[in-house]
Amino acid sequence: MTQTSDTVTWLTQEAYDQLKAELDHLSGPARVEIAKKIEAAREEGDLKENAGYHAAKEEQGKMEARVRQLTQLLETAQVGEAPADTGVVAPGMVVTIAFDGDEDDTMTFLLASREFATSDIETYSPQSPLGGGVLGKKVGQEGSYELPNGSTARVKVLEAKPYQA
Repeated sequence: MTQTSDTVTWLTQEAYDQLKAELDHLSGPARVEIAKKIEAAREEGDLKENAGYHAAKEEQGKMEARVRQLTQLLETAQVGEAPADTGVVAPGMVVTIAFDGDEDDTMTFLLASREFATSDIETYSPQSPLGGGVLGKKVGQEGSYELPNGSTARVKVLEAKPYQA
């Protein structure tokens, strides 16, 4: 079955291994730990007014949602090398753009799945309007994307380099 680039998440082997390790932890030891918390809270008595029980059940719900998210992501992931330093915008690249050709009004971001959002640099998905507007553009080329108000913004790619963690 061939998938379109809209449904595929490109991951380096290192990123895939990191997400797989998180999934393995959440599916194994973390599940056992949360089950123990719920059982301990259940033994305290009346569940209607048991804050520990409700907090543990909420934590369990969040953990199970993350397990489902990771499972889906890893099932559709394509594992490959980090992008080459070709000056062409691709997932895994740190991109610097200028808005409306104004080289003083710039922004730098990582083009990647939100799974790789980091506090070091703002992250935009290739499926986001801005990400889609610059994806595949070469340094020096212009792209455009639709703003929430329906108007179109133009940007110029100033730099595209592979992300270095």
